[in-house]
Amino acid sequence: MSIELRQLRYVLKATETGSFRCAARELGIHESAVSRRIRDLEDEIGASLFIRHHGGVCLTYAGQRFVSRARKAINLIGYAKKDAGVIGRGEDGVVRIGLFSSLASGFLTELLRAYMAANPGVRPDLVEDGPSEHIAAVQRHQTDVAFLTGEPIADGCDRTHLWNERVYVTLPSDHELAPSDEISWADLRDRHFIVSEADPGPEIHDYLVKHLADLGHHPSVERHGVGRDNLMHLVAIGRGLTLTSEATTAACFPGVVYRPLAGEILPFSAIWSPQNDNPALRRLLSLARVMSKRGKFSPMAGSATNPLAGQA
Repeated sequence: MSIELRQLRYVLKATETGSFRCAARELGIHESAVSRRIRDLEDEIGASLFIRHHGGVCLTYAGQRFVSRARKAINLIGYAKKDAGVIGRGEDGVVRIGLFSSLASGFLTELLRAYMAANPGVRPDLVEDGPSEHIAAVQRHQTDVAFLTGEPIADGCDRTHLWNERVYVTLPSDHELAPSDEISWADLRDRHFIVSEADPGPEIHDYLVKHLADLGHHPSVERHGVGRDNLMHLVAIGRGLTLTSEATTAACFPGVVYRPLAGEILPFSAIWSPQNDNPALRRLLSLARVMSKRGKFSPMAGSATNPLAGQA
């Protein structure tokens, strides 16, 4: 059975006005068009919907049952159109975000706060994982955007550099280097380090090995099967030093202090698929670019290295 939406509208308008002529006038079409389309509909369903008389039309019993359901159908279609329009404008829906950064402070925290304030109908779905897992999820459209360290390259994906953070050394508050305003690589040459087996532990390990090996020293790095919080407590009791990004330093742990590592800058980028048609993603990327260009969160001066970067 083929029923056109305009046929339903003609039936409803004729029911409201009690006349094909009045219905046509309000719809802005010829009376013959209303009469013909309603007749076609009656032929299609095999029942008369209206009793025609000189004064106009009135519904048959079949017409009454039909109009009751047709009115619900028209309302549902209207709701569907409204819902789709809201989602299509990015005013509602879900944006799936892959994280490889802390939400303790910094650019990403401010971005999400501003985005949720401007788009209260959009629900951010946040997932923590490693760079390779995030990139694969973006490529499969399981994740809308991932915020990763460095400038990762992935087939079929776009990328933009949004902000930088300094690299910090995490050490016990009673450590001999704690009074320093800034720590150099030379200061770390003979130190013992601890990292998590989970991300970003492997990236920190490789970063330490690379930079300390440049000084002619093979670093002592111990892996632990704990998360970041417990790793900080291990630092506090003197098990070793570790590295972290600037945003994470907003989180305080008893017995732990953070000191910047001289000259080390950590770039952060957004990566997404250009084939992703989620309007909520486009609004998020647009806001991220605007915030990145503002002075507060623009890339820091100096030559950016690529520490802790996850490469595809």
